[in-house]
Amino acid sequence: MRAIFLLAAIASAQEWHYYGGDSGGRKYSPLKQIHRGNVAKLKLAWEFHTGDVSDGKDFPVRSAFETTPLMVDGNLYLTTPFNRLIAIDGDTGKQLWAYDPKIDKRRARNLYLNRGASYWTDGQRKRLYFGTLDGQMIALDAANGEPVPGFGKDGRIDLREDMMVEGKAQQAYSITSPPAIYKNLVITGALVADGEPEGPSGDIRAFDVHTGKLVWRFHTVPRPGEFGHDTWEGESWKNRGGLNAWSIMSVDAQRGILFVPLTSPSPDMYGGGRKGANLFGDSIVAIDAATGKRLWHFQTVHHNIWDYDIPSQPVLVEVERGGKTVPAVAVVTKTGFTFLFERTTGKPLFDIVEKPVPQTTVPGEQTWPTQPFPVKPPPFARQSMKAEELTSVTPESRAYCEKLIADASFGTLYTPLGLKPTVLFPGTNGGTNWGGASFDPSTRTLYVNSHDNGMILKMVKGRGELPFRTQGMGSPNSRFWDENKHPCQQPPWGHLTAIDLNKGEFRWRSTLGVYDDLLAKGIAPTGSSNLGGSLVTAGGLIFIGATNDSRFRAFDKDTGREVWMARLPASGHATPMTYTGKKTKKQFVVIAAGGGNKYNETFSDTVVAYAVE
Repeated sequence: MRAIFLLAAIASAQEWHYYGGDSGGRKYSPLKQIHRGNVAKLKLAWEFHTGDVSDGKDFPVRSAFETTPLMVDGNLYLTTPFNRLIAIDGDTGKQLWAYDPKIDKRRARNLYLNRGASYWTDGQRKRLYFGTLDGQMIALDAANGEPVPGFGKDGRIDLREDMMVEGKAQQAYSITSPPAIYKNLVITGALVADGEPEGPSGDIRAFDVHTGKLVWRFHTVPRPGEFGHDTWEGESWKNRGGLNAWSIMSVDAQRGILFVPLTSPSPDMYGGGRKGANLFGDSIVAIDAATGKRLWHFQTVHHNIWDYDIPSQPVLVEVERGGKTVPAVAVVTKTGFTFLFERTTGKPLFDIVEKPVPQTTVPGEQTWPTQPFPVKPPPFARQSMKAEELTSVTPESRAYCEKLIADASFGTLYTPLGLKPTVLFPGTNGGTNWGGASFDPSTRTLYVNSHDNGMILKMVKGRGELPFRTQGMGSPNSRFWDENKHPCQQPPWGHLTAIDLNKGEFRWRSTLGVYDDLLAKGIAPTGSSNLGGSLVTAGGLIFIGATNDSRFRAFDKDTGREVWMARLPASGHATPMTYTGKKTKKQFVVIAAGGGNKYNETFSDTVVAYAVE
């Protein structure tokens, strides 16, 4: 029996059964065929084109290729922006089968996207579960892509049932991230709109993997009589939108704990109609995975009015404390903070201090008097700016940015937006975003990529249900950058940071990304916008695309030195993965390179695989 388990462990190490490599989202691989000594020999092994891409011309919106493939039994399973699930041979990149859920591509959305599927097996049956932009959960046979009989109707369940606000038109309920798997449960959150007070429920739900029947439901907005209900003034909890997990959840399978990263209540930038701390908004919530009961929680932002969601998968880590190994969960945020908790109790492993913060002047708003600040580790992203830090990278950029701030004030992290323009960092995309962090268990190091794209906004009289709404100052996407999307502050603008979780200190920090137009002018690498995550391996390497410069890089995990780089057909706004080919026995590193997204105009449908020749 032990030999069987050992063989299974070896096979799992050579494959990639979860979005984050394991159910705890470490994005770590024990493979070391590719290492510091030979990474320079890494070459393109194969490319695969999905055919699913949109630049917003032939279809209503643009695409974002954010998938991280799974690898099981030699096959890769990946989702496309149009929500198709495709199986390809991991050694050759040849398509084996494809399943099309036929989403409505005429409907306006934020983006076409899907970050991946989840894998379940009982040792004999092998299934894939994934959600769609149309709010469907689909179960497929991994061998042939056929819907699983008995799961809902024809292999799918409609997740919109019992989640929508009755009588409210044009509600969107979408699944953009892979669900969590615990034993015979498939557990999901959702993407719901956060711009209006009322909207679809953000509750977390678990379904039976065989039948699709609901097993439990966790109320992210506590109902009367439930813990946290008193953090909502009056009836403001009713039909409240937001407070959803659009990103990836983690599971401690040994302890049966689900870790959920929740987002801000709606509307996300004005809280006058929802006075109070607003649990479980912007909280990391530990839930009994079998029953849906809350075990503990920590709210990272009270009464959020900055869209500072928890955007990334909680990472299950181990740290040293007093000579003992402590199981912990690390949560990286848009604000640039890293929160570290003991897994079973929620006890902070570094002190967290409630500090007074500036208060609002907007009529009807009632900001929370304090916010939580972890003493360690230090912030990995910019949280404020002074006027004298305005860019001087080019005269044109400085002139544009000077006009942008003519009537603006510079706030700190939790300065409420007022009736005059305010510059705030990190901005609504972070900090870090859904790419999150990777973890090296051998050195207890967390690797986080981040960027500093501030926002410049003010509050103006609203229409409809909101007395006030935000308004930008004319820059692209209301971000604090120039017409070429060069940030308005002095660089660096993007980083890759290594954090020693034992000490709560940085091991190193490297500039991440370039702007080719600035390189052409002889300007040194500045760092760039980035969306996507990193992969760390036992070969001593960190692999990361993410940057808005169509490059895929490898860094030495101990020093932060860039040791390899390849050009991609478009920016790799996804998280890479790695595995050993079943036939060739080669280690491959794979990333989806789709470009587009929020930051650039180059689009692609390419999955790229690299191996050492």
